[in-house]
Amino acid sequence: MNWNRIEGNWTEFKGKAQAKWGKLTGDDLDVINGNRKKLSGRLQALYGKTQEDVEQEIDEWTKIH
Repeated sequence: MNWNRIEGNWTEFKGKAQAKWGKLTGDDLDVINGNRKKLSGRLQALYGKTQEDVEQEIDEWTKIH
């Protein structure tokens, strides 16, 4: 799926993002507001993963949604 679609429909997708990455809070999701860079940065901080690993996870997640 195209990230622009996720960004444009963030309200619909934030529950799916929280299901995938359980450490994300509602406040995190509100701040991210569909911004892929913010999502990536927050996931790196919460999970201690590299940017490359997080970007790969986001890519895989967007393929199934």
